[in-house]
Amino acid sequence: MKTLVTMCALACGLYTLCGCAIAAPGIVQGGLFSSYTIGSAGGTGEGKKSGEACAMSILGIVGIGDASIDAAKKEAGVTQIAAVDHHAFNILGLYGSVCTVVTGQ
Repeated sequence: MKTLVTMCALACGLYTLCGCAIAAPGIVQGGLFSSYTIGSAGGTGEGKKSGEACAMSILGIVGIGDASIDAAKKEAGVTQIAAVDHHAFNILGLYGSVCTVVTGQ
């Protein structure tokens, strides 16, 4: 009986870790793995240059980075935005990242 209680407690503890490292601008969240892209905005510029800015989370304890549109614009030298996309990745709630990709001229 003690082993069963220990196993249930361990299973519940592991289940609570799922999604702890969420770094995603969307509603899709897989319990084991997530990787998807969301297009969020469009502008009047042409898509000649592309810049990416990312932020990440580890165990939901540490979150670092700058995934802003301004950071992605600076990285590519974009002044007129044609499109903005967000790429999200999460594995087992241990590591998550979100990247903003700006395309423009």
